[in-house]
Amino acid sequence: MSDGRPVLVLSSAHDVTADVVLRLLAERRVPVARFDPGADLHRGAVLSASYPRGGQRGTLRTATREIDTTRIRSVWVRRPSPYEGPSGLSGQDRGFAAAQALWGAGGILASLPCAHYVNHPWRNRTAEFKPAQLVVAERCGFHVPATMITNDPGEARRFVAGQAGGVVYKPLWNTPYRIDGRPHSVWVRRVGADEVTDAVSVCPHLFQAEVAKAFDVRVTAVGSRLFGARIDSPEIDWRHRQDLMTCASIAVPAAVARSIAAYLAAFGLVYGAFDFAVTSSDVWHFLECNPNGQWAWQPPDITAAVAHAIADELEKGPDS
Repeated sequence: MSDGRPVLVLSSAHDVTADVVLRLLAERRVPVARFDPGADLHRGAVLSASYPRGGQRGTLRTATREIDTTRIRSVWVRRPSPYEGPSGLSGQDRGFAAAQALWGAGGILASLPCAHYVNHPWRNRTAEFKPAQLVVAERCGFHVPATMITNDPGEARRFVAGQAGGVVYKPLWNTPYRIDGRPHSVWVRRVGADEVTDAVSVCPHLFQAEVAKAFDVRVTAVGSRLFGARIDSPEIDWRHRQDLMTCASIAVPAAVARSIAAYLAAFGLVYGAFDFAVTSSDVWHFLECNPNGQWAWQPPDITAAVAHAIADELEKGPDS
């Protein structure tokens, strides 16, 4: 039976992945509040904080409930909407309101005094930078493919030409992109030295030695619990055509598990979605870790196990 302290879930009302965990918490009679600050603050929700001697006090009031923010046991930072400002404003006014919401509401929600975060939003942001991921992954003992990040076309060509097994290009961030008004994804793809043009000078590009992989692995980490999924796909980037891939559970080697634990500790993360390329000789090469990666696309047994692990983490709160 719950002690009455609520779990705060920061996500949009249409996040079906969050629904899976919320149902589990409801079955356990853990009180839950769902709040999407980027949207709900424009729909009548109110968030207030005061700072008297002795620390922060606050209230979150939505259409259905009022919460003392000092009693929030856990915060799940899932997929909240961006802070964009009220639709009734435009131009500088809307931009100003959006910035104030980010730094005000975002600051309050990231500073709840007694809450356990999965993950803390500031730690999420730090861990999303791919250059930082590569440095920390190497330090934690992962096998990391040779990588070059540069806006120098000459450096890029020399790096690509010097990798006997070939090179792939990866975007450093999944920036929204449109072609003829339609959303367009930039996938990982092979690139040769003759394809590297002077356009590289426009911004930094990430080039990485291609791993001669036998298959991919996604490891979803929730605290000390690891859930491995082997991914077989004809695509170099399995996300491109998920209808072509097959997935099955796989054990995580002890050495990889130790490196994952060290990596999470280095960034202060509770949750992480790790991607590996595994060779025929069973060498696991670290590719990246999304600190807020999706997980409900995996086989039902893995999805259910991850959902229960997240629910456990949120229910236990900060005291364990």
